[in-house]
Amino acid sequence: MLNAAKRWLTPSRRSEVPPFMVMDVMAAAAKIEAAGGRVVHMEVGQPAAPAPATALAAARAALDKGRLGYTETLGIPSLRARIARHYADRHGLAVERERVVVTTGSSAGFVLAFLSLFDPGDRVALANPGYPPYRHILTALGCEPVLIETSAQTRWTITAEALLAAHRRAPLKGVVIASPANPTGTMMDADALARLIAAAEAQGIRVISDEIYHGLDYAFAAQTAAKFSTNAVIINSFSKYFCMTGWRVGWMVVPEHLLRPVERLQGNLAISVPTLAQIAAEAAFEGRAEMEAVKHGYEENRRILVEGLPKIGLDKFLPVDGAFYLYADVSRFCDDSFAFAKRMLEEAGVAATPGVDFDPLHGREFLRFCYAGPAAEMHEAVERIGNWLAKARR
Repeated sequence: MLNAAKRWLTPSRRSEVPPFMVMDVMAAAAKIEAAGGRVVHMEVGQPAAPAPATALAAARAALDKGRLGYTETLGIPSLRARIARHYADRHGLAVERERVVVTTGSSAGFVLAFLSLFDPGDRVALANPGYPPYRHILTALGCEPVLIETSAQTRWTITAEALLAAHRRAPLKGVVIASPANPTGTMMDADALARLIAAAEAQGIRVISDEIYHGLDYAFAAQTAAKFSTNAVIINSFSKYFCMTGWRVGWMVVPEHLLRPVERLQGNLAISVPTLAQIAAEAAFEGRAEMEAVKHGYEENRRILVEGLPKIGLDKFLPVDGAFYLYADVSRFCDDSFAFAKRMLEEAGVAATPGVDFDPLHGREFLRFCYAGPAAEMHEAVERIGNWLAKARR
C-alpha cells in the first residue's frame, strides 16, 4: 500500500525546475544568525526601507473598517486608474485604465503573460545572464527558454541583431526584456529598446517588458516599452521602488485583445489580488517624496561599492546603471562562485548570490551583490570582504 501511495504521489516532471538559489542563501544566512552570528545581507533583492507612510496609513484605515472582500478580478478600478495616470505623469503616455491589470506581484504577472501568450513548445528568448524564474516558469509551463548571450560589447543586453539571429536558427514566439535588469543592473537606452521592439514585432515575436526596477535608474532615465508599442506586455510591481515586497502587488499593461484572456486566467487562478495590498498600493503613489529619499540612499550605496570594491580586489563588474545590484567578476579568486559565496558567508559574514543562479553558462565567475540596505552595512561589507580576501592571500 505504501509503495502504491508513493507512485500516486510522484511529483510531476514540470515541477522539476531548479530552486531559486538566492532563497537558499537567505536560509543559510538565517541559520548563522539563529546561532548568534552576524550577517550583512546582500543576497535578496529587496529594500531595507518600509512601504511609504501613505501606504501604511491607508492599510491601517482599511483594517479599522473591518471586512475586506474580493475585488474585481482585474483590480480595484481606482487603483487601475492611478496606475494608468502614472504613465502620463512619468512618461507622458496616455494609457487606458482598461488595459491595466493588478497582479499578485510581478511573479503572477509573468505567469499570466506566459499562459496567455504561449503554448507548450513555444520558444521564448531571454538575456543571459538574467532573472532565473523567467526560465523556470517557462519550463514549468512546457515552453522552451532560449538564452541569448550578452557581453560588454552589447552592454549586457539583448540586441535586435542577436534576437533576429536566434530567430533564424529556430523561430521564436516571444522575448523578455528587462531594463534595468536583474542581476546586472544594466539598462537599455531609448534607441536600443525601440530597435529591439521593432525588430521583434516585425517578425511576429511577442514582447514582454519587465519594468519592475523602473524608478531606480542612475545612469540615465529608464524607458517604458509602452512608449514604442501598444502590443508589448508591460509588467511592473510595487515591490522595488515602493519598497512593498511582502505586500505582493504588481501590475500589467496588456494589449486590448489580451485583456479578456488574462482576466479569465486571473479569475480562475487567484479570483483577485489581496484587497488590503491594493488599497495600500494606490496610496503608495502619494509617497513619492519618501521613496525618492530611499533612492538617493541607493545611489550612495552604489558609490560606496563602486569605489570600495576595487580597492579590495573586486575591480571587475558590469555597468551599475540601475536597480540595486552590482554583478562582480570573481574569477581571479575562484572558478566556482557558489563555493566562493558559501565561504564568504561562513568566514566573512557577508551573504551574496552566486552567479550560477542567473547564468547557467558563465555564472561560476560572478557574484551578485544587492545594495538595498543601509549605507553603514555597505561600508561594513567592503571591510569584511577585504579582510577576508587579504587573509586568504596570506
